[in-house]
Amino acid sequence: MINISEIFYSIQGESTYLGLPCVFIRLAGCNLRCSYCDTTYAYERGKDYEINDIICKIKQYNCKLVEITGGEPLLQNEVFLLIDRLVERKFKVLVETNGTVDISKVNDKAVIVMDIKCPSSGESSKVFWNNVFKIKESDEIKFVIGDKRDYNWARKVINEYKLENKTILFSPVFGKLSIKELYSWVLESNIYVRLQPQLHKICNLK
Repeated sequence: MINISEIFYSIQGESTYLGLPCVFIRLAGCNLRCSYCDTTYAYERGKDYEINDIICKIKQYNCKLVEITGGEPLLQNEVFLLIDRLVERKFKVLVETNGTVDISKVNDKAVIVMDIKCPSSGESSKVFWNNVFKIKESDEIKFVIGDKRDYNWARKVINEYKLENKTILFSPVFGKLSIKELYSWVLESNIYVRLQPQLHKICNLK
């Protein structure tokens, strides 16, 4: 059984898959309490589902892009079997994780979108740094930037862990930092990252 907060169909608001229709499977439970969290309802226990029931439910949307998110989805051991089953059925699977849980058990055919928590989140001390060495070419690393301190910290992490050749995503904390200001910092420092808005928040999508 997997404890699910919600399953819904929407537009992908982040990552290099931004703008594409996507089915979201949001698992309940999280080990972090980020200052800017917009899904605090996922902290609470949700509804238990069998894996076959989850697959039947998402099939009704006739969409091959699926994101498994949370909360923190990798806290539930059954999620790895769910990922395997979705991959076997030829779904394109994105796994959004907060970067504090070992990613090594995730199916290699899934795309990991791993958040590295910056200082303004209040949770940067909990990053599981060994994960950065397990990121595949197809995976993505996300930094949510709240201020200039976060920005400089993220740049230091990229340099220290030699992540320049990875797909790096920078997003501003919605309502705290403008994307225009973040864009100016990126150009000034000549750092090669993908600047992304949080489309789902800008458009007030589910």
